[in-house]
Amino acid sequence: MAARTPAVDPLGGLVIVDKDGGWTSHDVVARSRKLLRTKKVGHAGTLDPMATGVLVLGVERATKLLGQLILTSKAYTATIRLGQSTITDDAEGDVVSTTAAAHVTDERIAAGVAALTGDIEQVPATVSAIKVDGERAYARARAGEDVQLAARPVTVSRFDVLARRDVGDFVDLDVEVDCSSGTYIRALARDLGAALGVGGHLTALRRTRVGPFTLEHARTLDELAAAAEAEQPLLSLDIDTAVRTAFPHRDIDEAQANDLRNGRWLDPVGIKGVYAAVDPTGRAIALLTESGKRAASVMVVRPQGIGD
Repeated sequence: MAARTPAVDPLGGLVIVDKDGGWTSHDVVARSRKLLRTKKVGHAGTLDPMATGVLVLGVERATKLLGQLILTSKAYTATIRLGQSTITDDAEGDVVSTTAAAHVTDERIAAGVAALTGDIEQVPATVSAIKVDGERAYARARAGEDVQLAARPVTVSRFDVLARRDVGDFVDLDVEVDCSSGTYIRALARDLGAALGVGGHLTALRRTRVGPFTLEHARTLDELAAAAEAEQPLLSLDIDTAVRTAFPHRDIDEAQANDLRNGRWLDPVGIKGVYAAVDPTGRAIALLTESGKRAASVMVVRPQGIGD
């Protein structure tokens, strides 16, 4: 059987998916491969099945961008239930303890939230994807092992309580969190409940931003499927727009562009970190880093023969 023609050009770009609850990140990639008619789809940063919201996919050559994207900050809305702890720190796990929480005052909640804001040491959720002796922590936990993970430094730059709802003996808190990559929102729920002496877990989680990519860029898989059926554009950002959105850039001339496309390096200009080299027509040619007297490619976006 002949291979199907991909729905996007070989350079590809990014598809920002608004993930539905119940889907794993792998499920989203598998479905997107069918809609985009290509196996060259990958994701940047997993999202738990219970969670909804922003999941960044790279398509075709843009899959090579995923390892370079500076997705160090993320934003979420969530609901924390005080008064109940679960084995997974979220609503998908078995309940391990229940304690009346209606007596907990707003002032105590505010103090607990403040203690979990800023630069903190956080013990990841036991069912995280962190590897322990080569095996995922969640796999060991589900096999009945007592998994002990070390605390890690994370930054919670914003942790705001938007609303409180007393539900019987429980207290539900709607919150917004801005944090560094590697922060577990379910661990914030667990630690807040523990600090208040009543336990806590996450009942809802929605990621609203990953790096510069927000829900404004995103479509659900159903919307993506409808666009595919109507033969409408499927990329959220083509590779040039994605690069300009995610990286600082340096303007280069045609001769410099040809040098980069042929594996040569440029003179440095003093830009720190990974940045893009953009030709006079606005096309992204390469991602560069500077060291000593060289600005060398960490990824050639447009090698010779692709994207001419």
